[in-house]
Amino acid sequence: MSGPVASRYRPPRWLRNAHLQSALAGSPPRRRRGFAALAATGALTRPVIVDGGDGVRLLGLHSAVPGVEPRGMALLLHGWEGSAESAYACLTAAGFLARGWDVFRLNFRDHGGTHHLNPDIFHSARIDEVVHAARDIAARMPRSRLVVAGHSLGGNFALRVALRAPAAGLALDGVAAVCPVLDPARTMEAMERGLPLYVRHFERSWRRSLVRKRELFPERVQVDDAVLRLRMRALTEWLVLRHTDFGSLDAYFDRYSIAGDRLAGLTVPVSILTSADDPVIPVEGFLRLRLPGHAHLELADWGGHCGFLEDRRLGGYAERWAVSRLAGTD
Repeated sequence: MSGPVASRYRPPRWLRNAHLQSALAGSPPRRRRGFAALAATGALTRPVIVDGGDGVRLLGLHSAVPGVEPRGMALLLHGWEGSAESAYACLTAAGFLARGWDVFRLNFRDHGGTHHLNPDIFHSARIDEVVHAARDIAARMPRSRLVVAGHSLGGNFALRVALRAPAAGLALDGVAAVCPVLDPARTMEAMERGLPLYVRHFERSWRRSLVRKRELFPERVQVDDAVLRLRMRALTEWLVLRHTDFGSLDAYFDRYSIAGDRLAGLTVPVSILTSADDPVIPVEGFLRLRLPGHAHLELADWGGHCGFLEDRRLGGYAERWAVSRLAGTD
């Protein structure tokens, strides 16, 4: 790959603020738009527990349009502290369904109200269970094609699934990632240096998640109120030292980093969309990526973090982009 391709995304001037884009991306009006788009497809959705290996259970939502022979299965992965019902997941799902695809929106461990399914806490290095879940989905719901799309941390997971797919015997036809986390250490620094609203949002969401986990598994999750008051970096270090065997925060971040040349060995076709003004994922990391020749990296001047909104109705370029890259434009 010679370098990033300039994106055709051009929002109106009033939507060219990165923080406005990022805040509106997951706003209640946009979630309502996502639910409405899903409903308009006429698809039926059912919850499915899938096997993550080693006793791990993950909950997903399988959607299909009755009477339609599916062209393939799209596995969608949400971001940290998001869920299978996040606005971008619903809107992307609606796009695939409209093109005759089935969709499986997978909740990561401890997301989407699934804290009760597994006693141990979620962390971002739990890639094995997501790969195992993808294999279970492919085996139980075989389709002619299987693709994966993810946003933010979900984009990071999607790209790591692509890296591991050949060795896992998972046949993937393509992966699309929107604003994927590349280097977790740099993302932490960007949140700490940037507007407080981002780190505060994730701190509040994560604290609620840990409290719920403590209520369900008090013998396993011994987190007191003093720990819950820690800031993001210190709270992450507590997680690493108490609930993983990585030994240090740096080792944990390194385990799920996909920066530099870590994606160079990809054999699955991948597409990546990011914005130059993303306040959470520094664009410099994308410019330093070493990608194979078949990879597609698209860089937009605007879009914020997983925004790419186009108008007052909060239509999204990124969701259409992911569907187009993986399912075509027909």
